[in-house]
Amino acid sequence: MHTFIVILLVIVSIGLIGVVLLQSGKSAGLSGAISGGAESLFGKQKARGIDLILHRITVVLSVLFFILALAVTYFKI
Repeated sequence: MHTFIVILLVIVSIGLIGVVLLQSGKSAGLSGAISGGAESLFGKQKARGIDLILHRITVVLSVLFFILALAVTYFKI
């Protein structure tokens, strides 16, 4: 059981890394933080399309990651 959970944890963590790297950046660096960062922070802009899908996949994979990490410590021999 422990080996299966560890293998699943590795697969989920690799998937989480890949999904995070596929997401686009939310700011334009330091200049975006000074001039236009407040617009995107307080604006009513909703994520659309692929950004919304990647965000939801990230949330699901991160929850799975934490559950599996706790399960690995619980089922450790």
